[in-house]
Amino acid sequence: MARTPSTMVPLGTPAPDFALPDPDGRVHRRDDFRAAPGLLVMFICNHCPFVKHLRDGLSAFAREYVERGLAVVAINANDADAYPDDAPPAMKREAELAGYVFPYLYDATQVVARAYDAACTPDFFLFDGARRLVYRGQFDASRPGNAVPVTGADLRAACDAVLRGEAPSPEQTPSLGCNIKWRAPS
Repeated sequence: MARTPSTMVPLGTPAPDFALPDPDGRVHRRDDFRAAPGLLVMFICNHCPFVKHLRDGLSAFAREYVERGLAVVAINANDADAYPDDAPPAMKREAELAGYVFPYLYDATQVVARAYDAACTPDFFLFDGARRLVYRGQFDASRPGNAVPVTGADLRAACDAVLRGEAPSPEQTPSLGCNIKWRAPS
């Protein structure tokens, strides 16, 4: 299992725009969420052991924070030709099985993942109401096999700060996961 850290994009970076379909073909845009006090963009996929490890905790986290007004969206940018478990039909099944309450979008061209400088799954980008990056880091310290409970403590602290209208601590630990499965250059 490859261990790739997030790139730790500079805090204050504006949220790149996106217009991506969910598995049913409905297009979701960054600006669809403009009324929310914060926007969490997560890069995840179906087959990564790191994402599978967080799956239940991530689903519970999203239910809680969406109810509190945070906009949450997940993007899968993996090459579905090489990794068919990450194709849109499998994404739809995964979202249903996991109980995801957020749009789960497919970045077939990988343009959005590159714009965000996403590196791994999971990779988390939290933006404040002005859509400036205030957190890019781990969900928590739990990893497959390390016996640390999945709590979402790091991301929860950052989201709580945003929902209070405050800046999260700039001391942030990179996320760690599988590398995004990039398409071969054509």
